[in-house]
Amino acid sequence: MEKLYPVPVTIKFASEFVLKHHRHNKPPQGALFAVGAGYSGVVVGVAIVGRPISRHRQDGSTAEVTRCCVPDSAPKNACSFLYGAAWRAARALGWRKLITYTLQSESGASLRGSGWRVIAQTTGANPANWQSRIGRDHQDVTAQPKFVWEQTL
Repeated sequence: MEKLYPVPVTIKFASEFVLKHHRHNKPPQGALFAVGAGYSGVVVGVAIVGRPISRHRQDGSTAEVTRCCVPDSAPKNACSFLYGAAWRAARALGWRKLITYTLQSESGASLRGSGWRVIAQTTGANPANWQSRIGRDHQDVTAQPKFVWEQTL
């Protein structure tokens, strides 16, 4: 039986993968690292990890999974695999906490399955405030309520 396995990918490759396959988000502006999920010799998903988007969570020991992207055709558990791989890589690099956000309309099963827990809820950002920085484009998901998840040592 084939198994998922970690694949080193560049941030550029991961961003292009997100651009092609993500349901509702564009690639993030920047990143610290990315990890891929391989299956049968093909990359079937990516996770991109960067600094926390919220300046209030930028404490020097917290990183954020800014994108986890797996097409519908990917094997079962690919998202859980990527969240686990991202946490192992972040931990190996010295990060003490890894966070991510999901829309409240999403189940979060892949995060629960890899040991994450919900620590907060957000109401969504005001789209007018989202464009306060150069290069930031409004995305429809910006204004939607989200859950904040974390994995810690």
